[in-house]
Amino acid sequence: MKSLTQPQKFSGKLFTPDEIAQINQLIIDHPKAHRAALSRLVCQVFSWKKINGELKEMSCRVAMLAMHRDNLIQLPEPLRKKAPCKVNKKRTPEGEPGQPMHCAVTELDELQFQIVNQTNSPLWNELIDRYHYLGYTPLSGAQLRYFIYSNDQPIALLSFGASAWTTAPRDQFIGWQRSQRESQLHRVINNARFLILPWIKIPHLASKLLSIAAKRVQVDWLERYHYKPVLLETFVEVERFKGICYKAANWQCLGTTTGRGKKGANNARIGIKSVWIYPLTRHFRKILCQ
Repeated sequence: MKSLTQPQKFSGKLFTPDEIAQINQLIIDHPKAHRAALSRLVCQVFSWKKINGELKEMSCRVAMLAMHRDNLIQLPEPLRKKAPCKVNKKRTPEGEPGQPMHCAVTELDELQFQIVNQTNSPLWNELIDRYHYLGYTPLSGAQLRYFIYSNDQPIALLSFGASAWTTAPRDQFIGWQRSQRESQLHRVINNARFLILPWIKIPHLASKLLSIAAKRVQVDWLERYHYKPVLLETFVEVERFKGICYKAANWQCLGTTTGRGKKGANNARIGIKSVWIYPLTRHFRKILCQ
């Protein structure tokens, strides 16, 4: 194994050479521990926790795997070999196109937002995979997914999750210093997916749903994770969309990305996207720049 000569960041956390050595010693001292147990142990030793007090196990697992691949630590063999990643292709009758709906948005029955649970999660995944142009990929970390119903018929799906680690238009707009971003990034959440089912043809529905979602997610996020987000963000592929529904819902376009991945990796080139934000409180800058 090679030695670290200066602090290095993994999963957003800076590790010193001494801390890497400490992790190696923990692995040696617990020879029968599997990878998940080791990540929990490292979280406990370094007090690596979420804002709600839970251990940041997933972030730690990602960090330790990166250390292992960089030959800084030697992890035990995984309990089971990881199967090749399969795209969610399960198809059910419930995922087939429904009855077309054509009406004015003012004629809709009451809109119900339902948080996705263990029972209806497979259907949410299927609908996103079948009808969203990006398909389904699982979110990691803190997240909320919604079904939106009218008259007991699903008409749209939404999800919110972890924000981008860094993106220049947003960070400059907030006025973030690096240390402030690292400590307050969890208060920015990303609208990762938004899908109106293709057989729903209702003008101005998208902006109405976005406006309701901005109010609803604050309450639900606080209930689930015990803190309030203060800013929403999303990214819109400029070659495909203009972001009209976000503009109509009073989101603000800050500019465009450089075409790098969510974590800013130089080797993860993707399409240019416009960056949109929606403040959830007028004091968002004061909170985020603490």
